[in-house]
Amino acid sequence: MTTTSASRHTGWQPPEPALSVRQVLTLERVLAGEPEVVAGAGQLDRPVRWVHVAEAADVGVMLSGGEMVLTTGVLLAGDEAAQAEYVRSLHRAEAAAVVLGLGRAFPTTPEVMRRAAERCGLPMVVLHRPFPFAELTEEVQSRLVRRKFAAISLSESVRTDLTGLITSGAPLQRLLDEIARHSGCPVVVTNLAHRVLGTAGERSAVDDVLRDWERIARQAWGYLPGRSGTGGGTAGDGWIQAELGGRGERWGRLLLCGHRGDSATGQLLADRAAEALVLHRMLGGTSVHSWEEQSAQSLLTDLVSGVVPARQLLPRARAAGLPVNRRTFVPLVVPGGDPVQVERLLRVLGLPGLVAELADGVLAVLLSLARDQQAEALTAHFAARLRTGGAAEGAVVATAGPRTAWDDVPAGLREARHVADAVADSAAVLDLPAVVRLKDVHLRGLIRLLRDDPQVQSFAERELDGLLREAEPELLNVLRTYLATGRNKSRTAQLHHVSRPALYRRLEAIQTRLGVDLDDFEQAASVHIALLAHDAQQG
Repeated sequence: MTTTSASRHTGWQPPEPALSVRQVLTLERVLAGEPEVVAGAGQLDRPVRWVHVAEAADVGVMLSGGEMVLTTGVLLAGDEAAQAEYVRSLHRAEAAAVVLGLGRAFPTTPEVMRRAAERCGLPMVVLHRPFPFAELTEEVQSRLVRRKFAAISLSESVRTDLTGLITSGAPLQRLLDEIARHSGCPVVVTNLAHRVLGTAGERSAVDDVLRDWERIARQAWGYLPGRSGTGGGTAGDGWIQAELGGRGERWGRLLLCGHRGDSATGQLLADRAAEALVLHRMLGGTSVHSWEEQSAQSLLTDLVSGVVPARQLLPRARAAGLPVNRRTFVPLVVPGGDPVQVERLLRVLGLPGLVAELADGVLAVLLSLARDQQAEALTAHFAARLRTGGAAEGAVVATAGPRTAWDDVPAGLREARHVADAVADSAAVLDLPAVVRLKDVHLRGLIRLLRDDPQVQSFAERELDGLLREAEPELLNVLRTYLATGRNKSRTAQLHHVSRPALYRRLEAIQTRLGVDLDDFEQAASVHIALLAHDAQQG
C-alpha cells in the first residue's frame, strides 16, 4: 500500500531513523578503513543501538542486543573452534554486526568466522586498512545520542501540544489531526472489534488504508499480542499500535499506518498519543460509544451533503462496520430521535446500520440489509418499534425507500430528509403511516422544494398579509390546523381545546383579516398553499 506523508503539507519532518549497519559503513571514517562485507549482506539494515569494542572471546555475555562489535580478533587467532563460537555467541546475543580489523592476528578474512556468520545471518565486515576503533566509536555514539535526544524532545513536544488541546476543550478530531501531523502518516483509532472510530492524515493516504482495512486489521492485530494498559507493538513496515484503556480495561487501539521513522520513535509517538486520547476521554466524560457516534455522524453528514462522492466514502463505511457488499440500503430520518436508544433497538432487532444525529438535531439512520431480506417489512417493523418503544415516541419516520446501489444512498438520505421536513410542522394533525415516503407528503413536499423561490415567498406574504401584519400567531395556528384536517371544524376545535362557537368566531376573524371565504375551495386552497410555503420558509 502506498501512503503519502502528511508532513509534505506541514513542513514537519520526523527524526531520522536509528543508524543501520549499512549507514555506519558509509561514514567517512569507516570508508577510510576500506570495509568489505564478507557475510550477512542481506541483514545490513539492522539498527545499531551501540558500538562496542571487545577482544574477549566470551563477549556475547556482555551484550544486550543491537551492538556493532569491533575487534581485531587477537585472542581468537589459531583457534578455529573459538572463532566459530565467538560468532555464534554474537548471534545469540542479537548483535547487529561484527567488524574485524585485519592485521597481525588475521591478515586475511578468517574463513571459519565468515562461514559461521553466513550461517547465522550475522553481518560480518572486515577492514583492510588499520583503523582507530576509538574514532568510529565516538562518531557513532554521538550520532546515536543525538537521535535519542531528538526522539525524547519529540515525545515531550507531542505531549505538550496534545495536553494543550485537551485543556482547551478541543474535540477528538483535532487531537487526531495533531497526532497525524507529528507522526507524518495516517492515524486510525478503533474499538476492540476493529471498527474505525476516527482517522486523520492526508485524505488520499487515509483512503488507501481504509480501502484495505479488513486485511490491515487482521495483519496488525493478528501479529501483535494483546496487552493491557497502553502498551503496543510494531507489525513491521511502520505499522505501529498502542492500546487505549486504563484501570486494567482495554477499550480501543491507536494505529500509526506506515510511520517512516524508526520503530522506537514511532512507538514513543504512539504511546504519547494513546495517553492523550485516554486523558481526553476521561476529562471530557465521553465514552467509546460517543466516539463511534461521532464517526457515524461524520460519515452520514458527508453522504447527505454530497460534497464527497459516495464511491470515495465506501471505504469509510466498511471500516466503520457497515456491511456494504451486495446489500440493500434503507435511508431513514427521524426528527428528535435518541441515537443511543435507536442503536440499542437496532441491536435488539439484529439490523446492521449507522445512526447519527446531524447538525440540526435530525437523526439519520442507514440500515444495511441482506438482499434476500424483506426491506419494506423490516423497515415498517423497525419504525413501529421506534415510535412506540421510547426511542422516538410518536416521531415521524421518513424514508426514501430501499436502495441497492451504494451510489444512490446520498440521494436517498436527502429525499428522506426532505420527507421528514415536509411533515414536521403538521405531523400531529395528519393521518400518517408508520413510515412516511415521498408519495405521502403530496403538496407539502412540492412546497418544501420551492420554498426558497422568491415568487413563492412573495405569494405567501401577499396571501397571509392580514395575519402576518397583525402578528396573530394564535389565529395562524387555528388556520394551520383547520386546513391540515381538511377543514374539519370538530377536529380543529378538539385539537385546540375550544368550543365550536369559539372556533367559529376565530375562523370568522381569520377570513376578515385575509379577505377570503374559506368555504370556497379555490380560495381555501390558495391560503393553504401560502401557509405551507410560509411554514417551510420559517422552518
